[in-house]
Amino acid sequence: MQLFYNSEISTETTQITFDKIESKHIVRVLRKKEGDILKITNGKGELFDVEISFANDKRCAAIIINAQKKPKPWSYYLHIAIAPTKLNDRIEWFLEKATEIGIDEITPIICANSERRVVKLERFEKILQSAMKQSLKFTLPKLNAPVKLADFIKQDFEGQVCIAHCEDQEKTLLQSVVNPSEKTTILIGPEGDFSPDEIKKCLAKNMIPVSLGESRLRTETAALVAVNTVSFINQ
Repeated sequence: MQLFYNSEISTETTQITFDKIESKHIVRVLRKKEGDILKITNGKGELFDVEISFANDKRCAAIIINAQKKPKPWSYYLHIAIAPTKLNDRIEWFLEKATEIGIDEITPIICANSERRVVKLERFEKILQSAMKQSLKFTLPKLNAPVKLADFIKQDFEGQVCIAHCEDQEKTLLQSVVNPSEKTTILIGPEGDFSPDEIKKCLAKNMIPVSLGESRLRTETAALVAVNTVSFINQ
């Protein structure tokens, strides 16, 4: 199935017009013509069948002929708060793979040891959209604006909150603390790890210190291991 994405479409929409880039892709690359059916999701758990009514590579239009709810295939809610990596392609890899596996929310957190403090949210959003379409999912992960760790931990969290750090302290394996079908937030630090003071403040907020195994992992690898662990626990 070729899946398209449009955040504006809803069950009340009757017709849609694609932008110039998408129109060119539909007409020139995919060679779609009037009367052909396309599949579109709004990233909110809904799938639409639309029939092309006007096929032009500068302006392609379609009529909505069917809409259906598509519940997400995982029963839990997973929020990963991750320190942006120095190289963008590494965190972009995480965003892509996490979306393919199943994730609900992502927050870039700026920590004391962060090597990157500025991120391109627009670029990240496109990565998420592309991965959602490629993996035939109909729920787009929520991407939050970057926030300092000190501010992030001030909020009232729902469900379990875990911090995966590398300090030689008592920790529990993540798979031993995850509760199936519940909301879980997991904090993943930068390459230099969370600072001792940051860990102390997180633990003071009753966050659960967790281990992802014996290996010392890169930031994006640790985050993906966390995503896969939660997914596996909920199988």
